[in-house]
Amino acid sequence: MALTVMQLLPALEIGGVERGTLEIAAALTARGHRALVVSGGGSMVAELCAAGAEHFEYPIGKKSLRTVLMIGRLKQLMVNEGVDIVHARSRLPAWIGHRALRAIPRERRPRWVTTVHGPYSVNAYSRIMTSGERVIAISEFIRDYIQRNYPQVAPARIRTVPRGIDRSHYAAGYRPPREWQIHWRNEYPALSGRRLLVLPGRLTRWKGQADFIKLIGNLCVRGEPVHGLIVGGAAAARAPFEAELKSLVAAQGLSTKITFLGHRDDLREILALADIAYSLTAEPEAFGRTTIEALSLGTPVIGYDHGGTREILKVVLPQGLVAPRDINGVADLTQAFLADPVTVPTTHPFTLERMQTDTVDIYERLVADAHTA
Repeated sequence: MALTVMQLLPALEIGGVERGTLEIAAALTARGHRALVVSGGGSMVAELCAAGAEHFEYPIGKKSLRTVLMIGRLKQLMVNEGVDIVHARSRLPAWIGHRALRAIPRERRPRWVTTVHGPYSVNAYSRIMTSGERVIAISEFIRDYIQRNYPQVAPARIRTVPRGIDRSHYAAGYRPPREWQIHWRNEYPALSGRRLLVLPGRLTRWKGQADFIKLIGNLCVRGEPVHGLIVGGAAAARAPFEAELKSLVAAQGLSTKITFLGHRDDLREILALADIAYSLTAEPEAFGRTTIEALSLGTPVIGYDHGGTREILKVVLPQGLVAPRDINGVADLTQAFLADPVTVPTTHPFTLERMQTDTVDIYERLVADAHTA
């Protein structure tokens, strides 16, 4: 039976939640289902529609009293479009979606799915993300977070579906095109002959840029010919933090040893070129997409032993784990990897196909169970 599945999120700008929404929409249409997405719009709408999904622009993620007016409009949209499943991916859209569902008579009400994408602050507002008939956790770390902080959620309602990446796009042994490499060398001639160490991630205090700067300083003192690349942009509100990081680099005399690349659309190419990539988050990461992207390309990753990074590295490259905040330990392991490069396994379970299949199966079984109840 063909289903109509509606996903709810604040907007369709660049981000992991947004990318996952598009990936599930594409999987739905590929299996003959209908994919609807409700959001405030954004740069990814065209890509979503190109995948065969339908977008409805409602500002359900805007923090305003007027957003409450979306409840009635969203309820009518669900009824008009014959929605079978509503899948909420963010807190405010989940509240709006849940209220809209409750306004529909029980016999016509769509089934309710939520995904917990991160360890939200534990409070009544966040609890809505655990209200789904099926609650998807994007890692075992997030499943543990749910069970520890919301014990009222029956374990049978939780499904762990790790995020996944497209192995054809992040192929083992991938090398950037010759034209890209020429442009790269022309743009960054000072990197020639250096061992490239990369920290990907938007510029925000918990992502570990300060620890990475300390690492590069540590390695330079040891005489290692390394150059650090910090890849990721900063939102306007984070501009003071970006300035703080650059001041830290200058104060430590590392201005010729660390390059801030800002937001890039060629992260795959940079990761493929790197000698080592890092995950040095101050707090446990919910999953760690860039970690598995680098590993899939064959680039070793050194990461702190917590959260989603731990889960990924334990499966793919356990020797890359280091105790959180142990800069000397990271430097020691970096030297070992540079002296004797490790071989990254070419297979792993964190694939896009598995994520898509597991998610759509949840939808299909939830509706099938309702029809047999």
